[in-house]
Amino acid sequence: MPDLRAKQILDKLSYITVASVTVDGLPWNSPVFAVHDNDFNFYFGTHKQSQKAKNIRSNPNVFLVIYDSTVPAGSGEGVYIQAKTTTISDPKEIATAHKLLWDQHEAPYWKLEEFIEPSPLVLFKVVPEKVWMNDEGEAGGHYIDTRKEVSL
Repeated sequence: MPDLRAKQILDKLSYITVASVTVDGLPWNSPVFAVHDNDFNFYFGTHKQSQKAKNIRSNPNVFLVIYDSTVPAGSGEGVYIQAKTTTISDPKEIATAHKLLWDQHEAPYWKLEEFIEPSPLVLFKVVPEKVWMNDEGEAGGHYIDTRKEVSL
């Protein structure tokens, strides 16, 4: 069942790729360490002046790819997520998101107080709107990339 498999991939992998768009309309991909909560909202931190942070401030629409590249060629599976991103500014929500990140990272390098204003760091919350997994596809005897919408 794709829904269960999507959840297994999301639970297994700690790095996601966040695709955003610059103010000039250019694509920008950023691999980030991230965690998700029980509702599959994702959280990640970055420097406020990073390109991805600038992009998100100007356009909160992002696209996530979480791909299990640990498996042999031809058997990989990916989860693709269209989402909206918000900056976390509420101290209580910052503490909750930070705890999720801190508990998952083997070598934490950002302390909670480093996200409290004024700070050069920021935490983002990514809320999925649509989710897909790659699906079996074939055209003329050739594999083609197809995706099937799933729910988390």
